Amino acid sequence: MTEHDSSAKSVSVEEESDHDHGFAPKFLPHRIQENWAILTVGVAGLALIFGFFGERFFGLPASIALAFYLLSYLAGGYDVAREALPALLRGKFDIDLLMIAAASGAAILGEWAEGAFLLFLFSLGHAGEHYAMDRARNAVGSLGKMMPRTAFVKRGGGLEEVSVESLVIGEIVLVKPGERVPVDGEIIAGESSIDQSAITGESVPVNRKPGDEVFAGTINQDNALDVRMTRLARDNTLSRVMQLVAEAQHQKSPAQRFTETFALRFVPAVLICTLLVIVILPLGYDWSWSESFYRGMLLLVAASPCALAIGTPAAVLAGIAQAARRGVLIKGGIHLENLGRLNTLALDKTGTLTTGRFSVTSVVGLEGTTEAAVLRIAASVEEQSSHPLAEAIVEAAKMRKIDFPGATEIENLAGKGIQARVDGSEVLVGALRAFAGDPAAEKGKALAGAIASLEGEGQTTVIVRLAGKFIGIIALADEPRPGVKDVIERLRARGIKRLVMLTGDNASVARRVAEQIGITSVYAELMPGNKLKLVHELEQGHGVIAMIGDGVNDAPALAAATVGVAMGAGGTAVALETADVVLMGDDLGKLPFAIGLSRASSRIIRQNLVIALGVIALLVIASLFGVIPLSLAVVLHEGSTIVVVLNALRLLIWKEPSVGKQGEVALFDQD
Repeated sequence: MTEHDSSAKSVSVEEESDHDHGFAPKFLPHRIQENWAILTVGVAGLALIFGFFGERFFGLPASIALAFYLLSYLAGGYDVAREALPALLRGKFDIDLLMIAAASGAAILGEWAEGAFLLFLFSLGHAGEHYAMDRARNAVGSLGKMMPRTAFVKRGGGLEEVSVESLVIGEIVLVKPGERVPVDGEIIAGESSIDQSAITGESVPVNRKPGDEVFAGTINQDNALDVRMTRLARDNTLSRVMQLVAEAQHQKSPAQRFTETFALRFVPAVLICTLLVIVILPLGYDWSWSESFYRGMLLLVAASPCALAIGTPAAVLAGIAQAARRGVLIKGGIHLENLGRLNTLALDKTGTLTTGRFSVTSVVGLEGTTEAAVLRIAASVEEQSSHPLAEAIVEAAKMRKIDFPGATEIENLAGKGIQARVDGSEVLVGALRAFAGDPAAEKGKALAGAIASLEGEGQTTVIVRLAGKFIGIIALADEPRPGVKDVIERLRARGIKRLVMLTGDNASVARRVAEQIGITSVYAELMPGNKLKLVHELEQGHGVIAMIGDGVNDAPALAAATVGVAMGAGGTAVALETADVVLMGDDLGKLPFAIGLSRASSRIIRQNLVIALGVIALLVIASLFGVIPLSLAVVLHEGSTIVVVLNALRLLIWKEPSVGKQGEVALFDQD
């Protein structure tokens, strides 16, 4: 696919519903084209009413009534014929062909009113289906309308308003308060709250400052920002999400493939059976040709699988759309269905269950030194380092509002720690190996005991020595994400029986995190290849499995699992490309929602299949025994189509049910 193709496809979801005017003749005014479906259905209905009531109650001549019926045929059957006849020329027998055949048969019998009624209701059903499907598409397509078309760019000492497509990487864009961010980029000046719900599904605005990334389509709420563009318009996160959603709509689920295959074989079978009914009944049972022909037309209407054909794709499309609105990107119907079948989850630790960043968990003061004093000295030295442990120590001091002086004569001890002078005294901050050979370190029982206790709990320790005296120990750990324990409980409430942690970290650290969040099955010290092997083993032993990771080092395992779920980091390229499902806001709390939505989608698909097949079976039996007229068969047939579409659209308002105190889903949830 070329870049141009990719760009064009990225807006296809938006344009599909905006410019779909059915088979409206192109020479008509644009306003008529936009309302073509309503216009044709209205003309078909009014012409039918004038012909039927005029002939029966107002003495309208038969020739005039016939003219109204013909007009109703033309208006109601125009779009249907435009779909059916080209398909027939390609050797494809579809549902529209059955309707044209039934209406033509009614006309041959002289039942013009019944034929017009059939086409009117069928065209009304078509219009309703298009409207309902557009509702589902617009749930995602509306994202495209969030994309600003122009931006204020800083050029030549001033501001220019230019097309977003004309901007190049590296240009500085001014984003005023209340405006949507026009580009993906990095803030270089200003600080503000950003509403990222369009991209990540987060309901609460997040604070963004210089150095943070922002995404096109999000809303700047408070202050002006200078943003350096980092991606072209066609490559930004929102465009890629829309492109992937457009592609997902064409990736069919097993249920969709079943219904399409069924309809493809069923339509020719119905046509053959209809022909047999018309021919055999007069020859074998002494029926009149007109009666058998009428019974054949009844069978045509009764057996048309319209509801079957539309019920599953409508549910899949609505499910994908609702997930995208809530910050979960599901890349196709097959993944939507597979999510609903899960019973085992394998989860990476670092960056998935934990924040992926170290934080200070405890400070131990030695020989009467206070915790604040230990942090003050350590932060003075570590302020000059970019090591993750150093950054965590400095951040802890700032959060506790501890003022610390600057350090001098800083010397980095590779792999051990950092040495410097603070207030004229020598300071060494580092791991225990940095103090090898120091008699005090080797003999200090309090120091050794505290280190052993902290590291036994899976924490990393940093020792602080001031002027030859050990004054304290700082313990750090990659802490679980806020609320992750609640997420684990919600996953169990959604029916996930096995939760397994897979991590490359050491066993003690992994066990500590697992105990905190409530996971009992832990595999630690794994290389990417080991994770891949374990995913295969779990899948063979327990069936459908999902792997949740960061989309980078977990890529092999993500690809091997039945469903690969990536923590999206706001839509990183690797996450979007590797996984089947992406949690756009890096929020693991979206996973129970996605699983619940998938199960609700599967439930609605099953309901629609039962409704569609049940109505077909009922109408076929009734038509063969002649217990219903053609008009009632039409009403029941088209009514079932509308019912399955409306049932599917319930997914657009689906919300995750509440969970009780014992972690059980409330009774009104039927998962």
